[in-house]
Amino acid sequence: MIGPAHPFDHPRRVGLEQEFFLVDEAGVISHRADELLSLCREDTGGEDLDPGHFKGECAKNMVEINAGPSPDLASLAAEHLENVRFAIGIGRRLGLRLYPLGTYPLPITPFIRDYLRYQIKVRTVGYERYLHAGRCAGVHLHLELPAGTIDPYSGPSDEALAEAGEELLALYNLATALDPALVALGRACPFYEGRAEGLATRTIHYRGSEAFGVEGVYTDLPEVGALQPYAASVGELAKQQNVRCVAWLEAMDLAGVDRRLFFESGGTPLRASWNPIRINRYGTVEIRSMDSNYPETFLAIAALVFAVADRVRSERLRVRPTVGADAFVVEGDALLVPDFQHLNGHLSYCALSEGVEHPDLAHYLDSILDFVKRCGEMWDEHLSRLKLPSGCYKTTEMQILQGFSSPPIDLPEDAGLNLVREVCGKQEEQVARLCASYSK
Repeated sequence: MIGPAHPFDHPRRVGLEQEFFLVDEAGVISHRADELLSLCREDTGGEDLDPGHFKGECAKNMVEINAGPSPDLASLAAEHLENVRFAIGIGRRLGLRLYPLGTYPLPITPFIRDYLRYQIKVRTVGYERYLHAGRCAGVHLHLELPAGTIDPYSGPSDEALAEAGEELLALYNLATALDPALVALGRACPFYEGRAEGLATRTIHYRGSEAFGVEGVYTDLPEVGALQPYAASVGELAKQQNVRCVAWLEAMDLAGVDRRLFFESGGTPLRASWNPIRINRYGTVEIRSMDSNYPETFLAIAALVFAVADRVRSERLRVRPTVGADAFVVEGDALLVPDFQHLNGHLSYCALSEGVEHPDLAHYLDSILDFVKRCGEMWDEHLSRLKLPSGCYKTTEMQILQGFSSPPIDLPEDAGLNLVREVCGKQEEQVARLCASYSK
């Protein structure tokens, strides 16, 4: 007699969101997002694209382009690349270009939208601090959970725990264990507000960092903006979500913002979270650790994430944080990963400072790639882009710095605008080439 299917046995879909800065033909930041989005949505019918995949962001100098849910990476990549190709073409008609890296290299003052949900954040964390959100662009990956696992209002569903709790915990803890790797591999632009800080610029200025003395958007609210500990049970994961919501509402109280406005703006307990790893109301584990980047780069990193998740699911591995572990190690039916103190301490510090060049971080990355070596040749083309022929890891940030004979600490305006134009051109070349490849 064949018993009921295990939730791990069902195929899972994947999705992504990518944020872009808008610039004009000279490379100067532009606040014309609404014009671009309006024209994109009007013209999608002729291209058989979903107008809902072209969205505004917190500031008028940014747009968001989404893809999925898709059955696999190839389908996701093809859809996303086509959406970006389309938006690039619309932008050209308006004299605009999409700049894809995690930070714009020169000083900018974002125009924060006057939508209630954004103005609540401005008033709660402070205007100057919230401006960082309009200067930071990321790529968010989504790992689908079994249907019914997540209540879109409150989070993990009690009714779904018996069937799906195991998978929810495995993917949430796995995504947490991957965070320093994704920060390091995804480092894109070395400049922030005209300066090279030698740090992971987007991550530092979005999350904030006590270690480096940087005030980020959520510096004083780690519950809603920082990487959170692993969860030992689904109940503990639900408790984390409640703590986040309470922390956010109490922060609103301290800022003199009426709590009622949060709920009037569409806020729910599940939506009081802007952490690097969070449970999304659409029933996914959402991974927000990566800088926005060139398509070849973020698709390579996405391939790594999806391959790791596939193996955990297919082998039904428990993700077990382990004191003394400094890498991914399979032991029986468990994947041992670094405990949270080491992960969020030493490994995160390495990811934010030296990045992939730090030997401890490289060792941790090697173990993740070793973990997916048996996942098949379909991943090889993407994963090979994570390394140089020498075997060392590479990042967009490193490639940009190598383009300067003497990398500047303070970036001159003309050099910054030239960099922006070069980055836009490189993205456009990659999108055209990859679109042609995926359409074959």
